[in-house]
Amino acid sequence: MNYFEEKNGTLIFRENGETVKVEGWAADSLRVRGGILDDISEESIALLPPPPLSPEIKIEERRASITNGKIKAVLEVQTWGNALQITFLNQKNEVLLREISDGGALCKRARHYKTLPGGGFRLKASFESNPLEKIYGMGQYQQEKMNLKGCNLELAHRNSQASVPFYVSSLGYGFLWHNAAIGEVHFGLNTTEWVAESTKQLDYWITAGDTPAEIEENYAEAVGKAPMMPEYGLGFWQCKLRYYNQEQVIRIAEEYKKREIPLDVLVIDYFHWLRCGDYRFDEEYFPNPKEMVERLHELGIETMVSVWPQVDTRSENYEEMKQQGLLVKTNAGIDVQMLFDSNNVFMDPTNPRTRQYVWEKIKKNYADLGIHTFWLDVAEPELGDYDFDNYRYYAGPVAEKGNIYPREYARLFYEGQKANGQTEIVNLIRCAWAGSQKYGALVWSGDIFSSYEDLRKQICAGLHMGLAGIPWWTTDIGGFHGGVTEDENFRELLIRWFQFGTFCPVMRIHGSRLPFTPIVNKAGEVREKTGADNEIWSFGEEAYPVLKKFIGIRERMRDYTRELMRQAHEKGSPVMRTLFYEFPEDSNCWDITDSYMFGPDILVAPVVHKGARSRQVYLPKGAEWVQAGSGKRYEGGKSYEIDAPIETLPVFLRDGRQEYLVEML
Repeated sequence: MNYFEEKNGTLIFRENGETVKVEGWAADSLRVRGGILDDISEESIALLPPPPLSPEIKIEERRASITNGKIKAVLEVQTWGNALQITFLNQKNEVLLREISDGGALCKRARHYKTLPGGGFRLKASFESNPLEKIYGMGQYQQEKMNLKGCNLELAHRNSQASVPFYVSSLGYGFLWHNAAIGEVHFGLNTTEWVAESTKQLDYWITAGDTPAEIEENYAEAVGKAPMMPEYGLGFWQCKLRYYNQEQVIRIAEEYKKREIPLDVLVIDYFHWLRCGDYRFDEEYFPNPKEMVERLHELGIETMVSVWPQVDTRSENYEEMKQQGLLVKTNAGIDVQMLFDSNNVFMDPTNPRTRQYVWEKIKKNYADLGIHTFWLDVAEPELGDYDFDNYRYYAGPVAEKGNIYPREYARLFYEGQKANGQTEIVNLIRCAWAGSQKYGALVWSGDIFSSYEDLRKQICAGLHMGLAGIPWWTTDIGGFHGGVTEDENFRELLIRWFQFGTFCPVMRIHGSRLPFTPIVNKAGEVREKTGADNEIWSFGEEAYPVLKKFIGIRERMRDYTRELMRQAHEKGSPVMRTLFYEFPEDSNCWDITDSYMFGPDILVAPVVHKGARSRQVYLPKGAEWVQAGSGKRYEGGKSYEIDAPIETLPVFLRDGRQEYLVEML
């Protein structure tokens, strides 16, 4: 009986209607696909075509193996029920990951397909769990955890949650769940279980590496890398909810110039339009946007504008987009997918005709005015009811394809900007999926609250996003909800968040600051409100010099930050890195949640508790550490209590590199 065959450099297993295909896919990596009573689909929803490979394949009657560089898969037919079990090993023959066995009389299946009405399956893939393993990545979840072992995660997007299903294991491998279906993953102590609520086949990718950096680079080769960050991505970005007219935008820009404070980007937030889906400035408040953009360019500032994917049923484009089939469809009930200002549905960026239609509007009304960068808000999309199986995209049912929405949203703009002649592209976006990075996606962490708890969560979120292959990431400095400009407690939080933001991939202040001011247009219609002042001179005499100093620090780091962006572009390296990324041999580094490396040279230990004026900092083995500010030297491999007055934070320089920071901090 022939369970296995080799075909065109791939290893194929067949038994009782199931087909499993294993093949080399990029360096030291394998792709595994499986299905029931159907041919294996060649669709690749995130993985790029692999280079030519020549894996080594060996076949016996009930056992076969395939080796591609440092990774080997051993496929064994078990005696009870002829179920297949796959084990993955590294070049030292150490087990990296193994599917569960059939359990003898338990008759379990590592790959369980439950048929759904109308075709497709609810799929569960189960693996043995090493309780000592540590897991990192998976995108952005709002929790103060680094090691994800023991966590249950939803494979779906929400406002402030971005599910990017790639993780790095402490055992020396990386794993991509190559499936955009809504689902969940359970990193249990007994098993790891991946669930897709609706799918056509099993599909995952696994890579082996001797270091986290090697694993990350393999993954970047497989799914794509970020473009080179534009120069204006390296400095300070000013934003608030919301600059609501042209005069205000110019006044704020000129004030930064007057105060000699470097400013790279000024952001115009939502409802500078009349209706969602108009894709243009409201002429009442922005009568001459071209003149505004030109003035900002004279001041050396780029203009970023917000774009939402919602289309108001009153929008001038709604009827045409509906007639042309360019909108997300609700399967049952009234076709209203979000209530905000009015009834809204979402444009469907998975449809190439939608991408073309929307970009033509964006080009005419924004890009042709000289606007080069966009804020792609509500990118999950933020459905009014996260009842995912009630919606359908052009690409398929949301239950089956839903998680690609933010990536295709980024793709719409990136491809339009490329066609318009731009070469270095960055767009701010509120969500991401595997491969978003190659479309210039700068992800921010969503509408989080102005609290120390949320600040602590953002450190974990940013580090996980970097390990999930998204190197460009940022937050709303100060948090989005609940910050009162005049409140002394909030001002302290904002200073601490600003210090952290200086050492994020992009430094951007934003927030819905209280109190609000209502806005009413000439027709007597209540428009979206504007928040309290959010510029760096808005938070009192104690805060202003500290904030100004840290913008100067960010500016002084421009050459260093540019090099980090080059590494992200060329190798897929995170800009913001876990300590173990740089020091994998130091076991202590795998458990730290509140400090990180900004590139290879700068260790950052943000102050993340109210009223704190010192904090404990662990300095990794394998380096001597120089404290920025004091110049004091510390031995690695130890923890220290470090002073942290309000005007600074603990920052340490690896072997004294980037020594200019000693004086600046």
